[in-house]
Amino acid sequence: MRIAVAGATGNIGALTVAVLEREGHEVVRVSRSLGVDLLTGDGLDDALAGVDAVIDATNGPASDEAEAVAYFGTATRNLLAAEERAGVRHHVLLSIVGIHKVNGNAHYAGKREQERLVAEGRVPWTIVPVTQFHDFAAMVASWTEQDGVAAIAPLLVQPIAPADVAGVLAGIATGEPRGRYADVAGPEPQDLVDMARRTHRALGREVKLVPTWSGLFGEAMAGNVLLPGEGAHIAPTTFDEWLAAQHQDR
Repeated sequence: MRIAVAGATGNIGALTVAVLEREGHEVVRVSRSLGVDLLTGDGLDDALAGVDAVIDATNGPASDEAEAVAYFGTATRNLLAAEERAGVRHHVLLSIVGIHKVNGNAHYAGKREQERLVAEGRVPWTIVPVTQFHDFAAMVASWTEQDGVAAIAPLLVQPIAPADVAGVLAGIATGEPRGRYADVAGPEPQDLVDMARRTHRALGREVKLVPTWSGLFGEAMAGNVLLPGEGAHIAPTTFDEWLAAQHQDR
């Protein structure tokens, strides 16, 4: 198949491109750095010519709700319109588990707008809600780290390996549109603070972690809100296995 990956230079996008190419598919990389701009539409028609399916693994700004909604909305409208013109038969959207249960989070508001546009659009679609990635905890801690101290919310998550996400996206894109797919998660629930602590240890870093709900993630995200629902697709790679690989890569 000829499959386009939007956000192809990002973490999940690059991994998904690699999976698809290993399986023998022709991959079109869609990224601003490669001359295709989702916000203006520049280069989209040429990029999607002859494409069978599109995987949208793009990311966007998360600091302001209006900005996030505008960004994801504009990019998604342009992408879907170009897909219609090109006769694309399947749009696969990478989304996040729990976004419909949480208000006040800018990124989640943007993703909800993205889901709405895809579901209401004319291109047959699959929305794939995924839990947080194994590297999420250390990334969140890095946002607030100062002088060796970082504030981090004590979220309960069921994290997944980025490589497992890429495999799921590639498999779905090569099949028929499924509508809203089952939640996709890793095999075990984890505490975000403990995940950050163990990741720092594996990377040989010492960071004092201060659990708090006063930052970006509030108490509306506590408890089971971010965990997968019933009938979830459980990916195989545990957090411990992913951590061991990070340690080996040092």
